Amino acid sequence: MSTPLFRENAYLKSCDATVLEVTERGGVVLDQTVFYATGGGQPGDSGKFILDDGSEITIATAVYGEDKTQIVHVAAEGQTLPTAGSKVTAVLDWERRLKLMRVHTALHLLSVALPFPVTGGQIGEGDGRLDFDMGDAPLDKEAVAEKLNALAAGNHDITTEWITDAELDANPGLVKTMSVKPPRGSGKVRLVRIGGDVDLQPCGGTHVANTSEIGLLELGKSEKKGKQNRRVRIKLA
Repeated sequence: MSTPLFRENAYLKSCDATVLEVTERGGVVLDQTVFYATGGGQPGDSGKFILDDGSEITIATAVYGEDKTQIVHVAAEGQTLPTAGSKVTAVLDWERRLKLMRVHTALHLLSVALPFPVTGGQIGEGDGRLDFDMGDAPLDKEAVAEKLNALAAGNHDITTEWITDAELDANPGLVKTMSVKPPRGSGKVRLVRIGGDVDLQPCGGTHVANTSEIGLLELGKSEKKGKQNRRVRIKLA
C-alpha cells in the first residue's frame, strides 16, 4: 500500500521512500509518495527519483494499481529501475504540479460560476475544461469570466474535510460531477471546501491553499457537445 502524502499536503515537493515492488510492466511502487496518480481528470505527476548513489531515474507519470491502493510510478523509456528494498528520494516536477493545482482549483470555481451539472472535465498544465449539462441556456462568456476572476481574487482559503460514505449518500447534492464518482472503498470521502460557503464537493485531487494563488483567468472556446452538453474552457492568463 502506498501512502499518498499529497492528500494531506499538496505542497510537499519531495519525500524519502522505500521501493516496495517493481511491476512486470516496469512500474515502481513506493511505500509513500508525493506523486499524484492519474484520476478525476487530473493527469499523474512527473518528476524523478534520486538514488543513494546520486543517479536519477526520470518518472513520466504515475497511475493507480489495479486495486487502487498502490501508486505506480511509470519511468520514462530506457531507464534502469531500482530494486525492491532500495531507498529513493521522489522529487516532483513542481512547476508542472503547481500549474495543475491552479487549474484544478479554478475549475471548482467555474462550477460555481456556472451552476449546472458537470458531465466531464479535464485538467491541463495551463488550461482545463468542464462539460456542463446546460441544454440551451445562454452562455455570457464575459459575465462568467468576470465572476470567475472575482472568485479567484476573493482570497478564499481551500481546506479539506472528511465525511463517511453514509453521510455522502444522505447529501447527494454535494456531488456535482455526473460522470466521475467520488472515490469510495475506505468508508470515508474527502471533501474540498473553498471559503466558508463558496464551494464544497468531493474531490481527491490537488489544489492550491488559497484562491489568490490561481491568478488571472481567461475563458477559452465554448462549444456544444451533443444535445445537452456545453464544453467550457479556461486558461491561466
